[in-house]
Amino acid sequence: MKVIVIGLDCAAPELVFNEELPNFSKLRSQGSYGRLKSCIPAITIPAWTVMMTSRSPGELGLYGFRHRKGYSYQDIWIANSTAIKQEALWDILKREERKVCLVGVPPSYPPFAVNGNLISCFITPGTDKEYTYPAELKGEIENLVGEYIFDVPFRTEQRDELLKQVYQMTEQRFEVIRYLINQKEWDFFMWVEIGVDRIHHAFWKFYDQNHHLYQPGNEFETVIPGYYRYLDERLGEILSLIDSDTAVLVVSDHGAKGMKGAFCINEWLAEEGYLVLKERPSEKVSLEKTEVDWARTRAWGWGGYYSRIFLNVQGREPQGVIAPEDYEKEREEIVQRLKSITGPNGETWDTRVFKPEETYPENNGDPPDLMVYLDDLWWRAAGTMGHTSHYLPENDTGPDDAVHAEDGVFILYNPREKQGEKINASIYDIAPTILHLMGIKVPQDMEGESILSRRGEGNAPR
Repeated sequence: MKVIVIGLDCAAPELVFNEELPNFSKLRSQGSYGRLKSCIPAITIPAWTVMMTSRSPGELGLYGFRHRKGYSYQDIWIANSTAIKQEALWDILKREERKVCLVGVPPSYPPFAVNGNLISCFITPGTDKEYTYPAELKGEIENLVGEYIFDVPFRTEQRDELLKQVYQMTEQRFEVIRYLINQKEWDFFMWVEIGVDRIHHAFWKFYDQNHHLYQPGNEFETVIPGYYRYLDERLGEILSLIDSDTAVLVVSDHGAKGMKGAFCINEWLAEEGYLVLKERPSEKVSLEKTEVDWARTRAWGWGGYYSRIFLNVQGREPQGVIAPEDYEKEREEIVQRLKSITGPNGETWDTRVFKPEETYPENNGDPPDLMVYLDDLWWRAAGTMGHTSHYLPENDTGPDDAVHAEDGVFILYNPREKQGEKINASIYDIAPTILHLMGIKVPQDMEGESILSRRGEGNAPR
């Protein structure tokens, strides 16, 4: 059986499972669907790699897009395809001599060899770089659509222009996908549309009536549902191109919800006495541009949709101050203080703090000491300094109205087993499910299980 995977970055179950979307609804009514629990952290990178390897961020050594390099205070490295050392689904399919076609699956820049065709993802620097495998595919794509669009700058107040760019990018992607479906040989086809994520982050406050910045009757109120209707129409076109024995999976790496604000994690660490600056900034500035007194600092943090906390340990960091024997005591103290943070009006928060060694079966690469979901991800972490309050109504690094929710979506349409069934699944289950559909043995070290096994369609071979 052939399989096609429609990846919608950040797609929310509350929006996809909507009866006003006839093509998504048709797949649901004849297949399985439900919420897809993301990994920790629920971030584009590593989530898509977790999905396609069924291995944890700890095993992958991917804890986000950027990573601290070793135990340096400021040196970082940015994740790309070369960071993936574990076997992914397309590696297994190559061994099985199955043809694949991949478009925009993060992280796929720099492009790598597959048994088929590949176009790289949103982290690609530009069309002046090689972005396809094989290399000559680039010429085919540019002859078809001109300059290929990988992503759009979404943290902008120029939302009219952004909206045009998102539609231009998505329409171009569908043109490329239709071409590849028709012109290339494939047993497994997958693409990821980053436009869903960009639409959410740029337009959520205009759509969500519960958002603290929502204004009734605003000009962008229908942008998000309108984009989903557009995707549904394009999905219908794709479904008309595939044969009756092709399984269809619709998946997202995580969901979305309205951002209640940003919490200044480093301001808080400074107030609690963990982070010491030689001079307090008088205006907003990144921590990297301040003078940190490392000889007196015990911990500092990074901002983002979740926060990463790093401890300053003797013999580990260049100017470590926490004795190794006190590490766990100090870390647990920070955990308890983080969990005691309340909202701007004293409201209780559901803050979750993760220790990597308790979260993953193994930890490779450069894990943080702690990972923090502020109020269950409703609040973004702001890493900048120079604020007069710990609580910001908006993001500190540019317009952003949404945060990530742990639950994404999946819809599985198996033409050989048609039935409408609502079940929940994990992001770790997708790769085993695809292999099961294709009749290929599932590696023993994959962490998930086939969704088909849970539906009583036979156990996936391992």
